[in-house]
Amino acid sequence: MARVLTPQAEDFPRWYQDVINKAELADNGPVRGTMVIRPTGYAIWERMQSEMDDRIKLAGAQNAYFPLFIPESYLKREAQHVEGFSPELAVVTHAGGKDLDEPVVVRPTSETVIGEFMAKWVQSYRDLPLLLNQWANVVRWELRPRVFLRTSEFLWQEGHTAHASEADARAYARRILHEAYQDLMVNVLAMPVIVGRKTAAERFAGATGTYTLEAMMRDGKALQMGTSHELGQNFAKAFGIEFTGDSGAREHAWTTSWGTSTRMVGGLIMCHGDDSGLRVPPRLAPIQAHVMVVKSGDAVPETAAKLRDALRDAGVRVGFDDRTDTPFGRRAVDAELKGYPIRVEVGPRDLAAGNVVLARRSTGGKTPVPVDKAVDEIQAALAADQQALYDQALAFREARTVDVTTAADAVEAAATGFARIPWSTLGTAGEAELNKQAVTVRCLVRADGSVPDSEDEPDLTAYVARSY
Repeated sequence: MARVLTPQAEDFPRWYQDVINKAELADNGPVRGTMVIRPTGYAIWERMQSEMDDRIKLAGAQNAYFPLFIPESYLKREAQHVEGFSPELAVVTHAGGKDLDEPVVVRPTSETVIGEFMAKWVQSYRDLPLLLNQWANVVRWELRPRVFLRTSEFLWQEGHTAHASEADARAYARRILHEAYQDLMVNVLAMPVIVGRKTAAERFAGATGTYTLEAMMRDGKALQMGTSHELGQNFAKAFGIEFTGDSGAREHAWTTSWGTSTRMVGGLIMCHGDDSGLRVPPRLAPIQAHVMVVKSGDAVPETAAKLRDALRDAGVRVGFDDRTDTPFGRRAVDAELKGYPIRVEVGPRDLAAGNVVLARRSTGGKTPVPVDKAVDEIQAALAADQQALYDQALAFREARTVDVTTAADAVEAAATGFARIPWSTLGTAGEAELNKQAVTVRCLVRADGSVPDSEDEPDLTAYVARSY
């Protein structure tokens, strides 16, 4: 495989781009910073989207859709928000053959336009909470693009909610953080994440608090996998989101927003991938077991087809490859590149002994199993490999996380992984020093690993790293 992919240890960014190209995940779009997501990559995103959508709906949110174009004046209503996004905005000033009366912004996020309609729809405390989510594309003009990680246009879900109290808003932002985001990352993507609170310097523009999920990639850098924000009453005051409380007084709502994006695909590649390509966790994989005819022989195609159908009946997502006019080695390499959890190889020699061969992507190696036990063996292997990928990623992160006591030591540790340092020791002055070295505080956590309500709490730990 060394001649197919650049080894990670030799050049990690090149390896990443090789995987995207060779596994046919995506291509660069015709406009700099855009991407074309190919069917293999989009199938992974669809699985992420489906799993996430289920979790968001279980949390009570409903899907809606809001316009791509937002009046520029909307963004200007919340000063911090427009200031935070202004360098990334794409603005339309000319359309329909003439100059527009007011420029419109291609949405970088939808707090402002959704705030406008929340103000219209919310009149009474009985209308709250209002829990909305949309699946959409957004545009943030990217100066240094990288496919899936930072592109000028990307796909995501963005949730926006309004609540009658600060406590209710905070509880919901936390609920999404844990029950939707953390659950998906850990139990489907098999990615250990550090869940914590952003510092004021790293907070979302216009938010009063930002919660984050940070994962370690195989080059030791951090990747922000998702965020959930408390917006306080900032947007409610800017857009007039008011309601009549049960006492009869008019009050401003408390709002939240939260989002995950196609960046998760990049995280999946860099967290689990190896020098043979992708390794996709079985619960996520669009194809969990890929049945392959090695070469034609007595009863080989028929056995392969029957095994495919039996796996499908057992609830396994199955791929099927009987292209014996293409060399088997080439087909096997392609399956490895694309990260199919299990290859089921059906050939005349093994079948003569009553067996098929299971090749497990997460652990490597091949195992012959009787044909009549193949379905049970495959289901057991899928469950084991899901856990194995998580355990491997966790062990890798723990091995590359060190405790330090100075900002200088944190910078040194961030060259190969994460550093943990008491927030009271580092503080905002130390954080500024880190930033000069392209190192950031990824999040703050309590001593017991839980998420703080404020960065002013005592005994907080800061996780420090270089990041994407």
